Amino acid sequence: MAYVNTSRAAIARPSLIGDVVEAIRNAVARRKLYLRTLEELRALSDRDLSDLGMSRSMINEVAREAAYGK
Repeated sequence: MAYVNTSRAAIARPSLIGDVVEAIRNAVARRKLYLRTLEELRALSDRDLSDLGMSRSMINEVAREAAYGK
C-alpha cells in the first residue's frame, strides 16, 4: 500500500513572509500618520484647537486614535 504525503510548508512560507512584510508596511504607515497628525495638531494655536473642541492635553490621544483607532 502506498501513501502520498504532501507538504504545504514550502507553499506557506512565501505567504507568511508576505504577511509579515505587509504587517510591517502597515505599522510604518500608521506610525507616519500618527507623527504627521501630532505635528499638525501641535502647530495649531490654542484658539484653533478650541474651535475644534480640543485642548493641548488631548493632542496625543487624538493622534493615536487617528492612526490606530480606539
